Amino acid sequence: MPEDEAVPAEVVEIIGRTGMHGEVTQVKCKVLEGEFKGRIITRNCVGPIKVGDIIMILEPAREVRRLTGR
Repeated sequence: MPEDEAVPAEVVEIIGRTGMHGEVTQVKCKVLEGEFKGRIITRNCVGPIKVGDIIMILEPAREVRRLTGR
């Protein structure tokens, strides 16, 4: 699969809000296709999102840092 092709992932858990004004949602998602199929990764999403949504991920190998409560 070419590197620039997006792979689908299903949102399995919403971790919390992040960003300077809380505009980004951090989610755990399960990759549905490709080399990383079945792997659960943490990503940041902009816009409305809920558990069960399918998002397209460009770099399934990359993960974000976990949210830390302050």
